[in-house]
Amino acid sequence: MRLINRKPGRVLAIVLAALPFVAVALAYTIGSEMRLAVNPQDRLLPAPATLLDTAIRTFTEAERRSGRILLWHDTGASLFRLLSGVGIAALLSLVLGLVIGLLPVMRGTLSNFVAVISMVPPLALLPILFIFFGLGELSKVVLIVIGTAPVMTRDLAQRVLEIPREQIIKAQTLGASSLVIALRVVLPQVLPRLIINMRLSLGTAWLFLIAAEAVASETGLGYRIFLVRRFLAMDIILIYVLWITLLAFLLDWALRALSRRAFRWLEAGL
Repeated sequence: MRLINRKPGRVLAIVLAALPFVAVALAYTIGSEMRLAVNPQDRLLPAPATLLDTAIRTFTEAERRSGRILLWHDTGASLFRLLSGVGIAALLSLVLGLVIGLLPVMRGTLSNFVAVISMVPPLALLPILFIFFGLGELSKVVLIVIGTAPVMTRDLAQRVLEIPREQIIKAQTLGASSLVIALRVVLPQVLPRLIINMRLSLGTAWLFLIAAEAVASETGLGYRIFLVRRFLAMDIILIYVLWITLLAFLLDWALRALSRRAFRWLEAGL
């Protein structure tokens, strides 16, 4: 049997999926032991046992001054900003994608504009956003929207243009209006692509969120990481990075599960 036709069984698939994670953990453990053997006070690569102790304290112990568990407080603040930004971007891109893809007049008006906006580095606009919207929540949410919506819009508009023209013509023959065509013919085919775009945009959204929180914020996962770096608290930084990675994975998994449940006609691999 050719290698391209050989598929692993369930157990082997789990083992293969776990191998890269085990390799990274093993490499980290070896590197940590080597550095600590040379300098027991080394803080660059804390021992796995130290990371475990730090994780337990970070997830369970409240700060004396505020009485809050900072990790959960930071998580709530960051997730609110992230989900607000991605949600607004998804809604905006869906509307614009439908309009640009369906209406030639709007395509001629907005297509090039959206393309140019998508080329602007969002982080370069961060100082401008802080000036216009202040240092509060709005500027961080707007940054995520600006950073993700244009790219999502272009992709959704292209998806609308790829819908077979015969479907549009048949709907018009049956007397459907432009609005009915958009809602009954195009929208069901675009929604799965929207969820895929949201999944792909999560990594970018996290990047913009962490950058905004690092520059101007008093709460949030990004703020906490850049705060403790002053004290070279690598154990706390690594715990926060791992936690952000887990949150991103769970959000991606949730969107994937939503897509599979809502659009059962899609291929299982999407």
